[in-house]
Amino acid sequence: MTAHSPAEPAAVYAALIRAGTWPLWSPIGEAQIEGGGDPGEPQKVGDTRIFRTGSHVARERVVALEEDRRFVYENLGGPFRAYRGTVDLAPSARGGTDITWSAVFVPKLPFSGPFWRRYLTKFMKGMAEGLAAYAGR
Repeated sequence: MTAHSPAEPAAVYAALIRAGTWPLWSPIGEAQIEGGGDPGEPQKVGDTRIFRTGSHVARERVVALEEDRRFVYENLGGPFRAYRGTVDLAPSARGGTDITWSAVFVPKLPFSGPFWRRYLTKFMKGMAEGLAAYAGR
């Protein structure tokens, strides 16, 4: 899913790599860093973030960072055998940043792929748009 932010890539990236900002621009209710790290600090490769939304808890590990360009994470558990999300940031010809949020996944339940594809498409669109708006403020 894609979105455009009037903010420069450095500003978008700064929000993206701080788990503590995610509840400000997404449906996520609470963010923590496993082991007690400060969610307001920039995450590093290997950090595991814990996101709570209602009764749902997600654990995600940061697996790759390219400053001002890319953020890659893996979901640990949940309804997936494997899940890797990627957020790509690119300077836009019209100014600001183009944000592309995508994922590849293998669901645990057979034949649930189409459901998860629809759900994640809508969810990632909202995430990309929320990040774009937040960074653009």
